[in-house]
Amino acid sequence: MAPDKPQKINGVSFVSSRDTINATHIDPVVNIHANYASIMPFGFVRSVDHHEINYNRQRQWYGERRDGVRQYIKSLKARGIKIMLKPQLWVGGVFTGQIKMNDEAAWEQFENSYSSYILEYAALAEEVKADIFCIGTELESFIDHRPDYWKRLITDIKKVYKGKLTYAANWNEYDRTPFWNELDYVGIDAYFPVSDLKTPKLEDCKLGWLKHKDTIHAFSKKHNKPILFTEYGYRSVDFAGKQPWRSDRDMDQVNFEAQNNTTQALLETFWDEEWFVGGFVWKWFHNHERSGGENDSQFTPQNKPTEAILKEWYSKY
Repeated sequence: MAPDKPQKINGVSFVSSRDTINATHIDPVVNIHANYASIMPFGFVRSVDHHEINYNRQRQWYGERRDGVRQYIKSLKARGIKIMLKPQLWVGGVFTGQIKMNDEAAWEQFENSYSSYILEYAALAEEVKADIFCIGTELESFIDHRPDYWKRLITDIKKVYKGKLTYAANWNEYDRTPFWNELDYVGIDAYFPVSDLKTPKLEDCKLGWLKHKDTIHAFSKKHNKPILFTEYGYRSVDFAGKQPWRSDRDMDQVNFEAQNNTTQALLETFWDEEWFVGGFVWKWFHNHERSGGENDSQFTPQNKPTEAILKEWYSKY
């Protein structure tokens, strides 16, 4: 009898669209042996110091609203794909980690708005039996300035949702996030710099991971929590491993080799480790046949050589 394959979260970050989804949109997810999808209903904030979050509005795309999220999750689950529900904020093109209110009254208004947003989707996560609920994404300054609020929020979430919890900490934030002991996974958006080279070789990237891996492993042991890469991935662009978080449009020199080697190195470095539960590649669009491709310098692996690398690795777990 063949030994059982180790179980990992082989995830895709499934991007919302203006449409419903059906089997033609889900087949490509199944075909790469993904077993999880991250569904991301966005809330929109006017600026980093604005205290109101707009969400679940009719002018948003269908997949970003509550009814669309429900339809996406139901359709994916019907094909055996498990779900992480990951509501996250968008702040007019500015990094969400910079959100910071100007006074106590504004903080309290913002916290009330965030609680309404998160608890609505926590209730939906319970309704649809989502496997993981992510309580926030890359909210570094918000957490630094208001740690007590986050402890209260987690308590309130647990009254509503009974599944596994995580938070998507940015790669340079996770080590000071104060509430990991209240969650099930240490969630990291894994945009760690691994190489300054224009086209790094596989071994360059694996070498670049060594110091990060040791630190992440030690952190996992310290908190006795498994590591989940709530996002990971690289652009198909020159210098893909230098500052992997960058999405600048002026970075447009397509480089598939750089994307291949950075992705392969991450998978080789982490997927075999017992303390690592898996991750969600950034990002995956519903219309597979029109996504990515030979002229695309952005993150998606779709219709690029990296898609085959992902499929090969996901097939092992």
